[in-house]
Amino acid sequence: MTNCPMCNKWNDEPDLRIAELEQCYVTLNRDQFFPGYCFVFAKSHVTELFHLEKPVRSGIIEEVNRVAEALYRLFNPAKINYELLGNMVPHMHWHIVPRFTTDPLWPRPIWSEPHEPVELDSDEYQKHIQLIQKALELP
Repeated sequence: MTNCPMCNKWNDEPDLRIAELEQCYVTLNRDQFFPGYCFVFAKSHVTELFHLEKPVRSGIIEEVNRVAEALYRLFNPAKINYELLGNMVPHMHWHIVPRFTTDPLWPRPIWSEPHEPVELDSDEYQKHIQLIQKALELP
């Protein structure tokens, strides 16, 4: 779908790419207010889990789990938040967010109040990406 930001995200933000998995793409969120915040989004334009055949659905869930586990091992957060909404961007995508008891919004949802985005320089983005790739144990 040409006007879908998620369908275009992989090509539009190559500097934030972490991994191309079998069913999903993984990218770092440009706003790193929550360190390690990533997106995991379906390669195909789909809006609901129940729209998928069971093997694909299971594969996507396993990939989401794989990313969450890698972030947990890497960042050692108090909790991993998983958000699958799609109200504003109707393309299946997860916000995978390591949460820490020291973050300013703890324990509230990440959307509970606005914050100033934290943008890193390109070297810092690349360091984060490489660490996450290593934690994902990519070939």
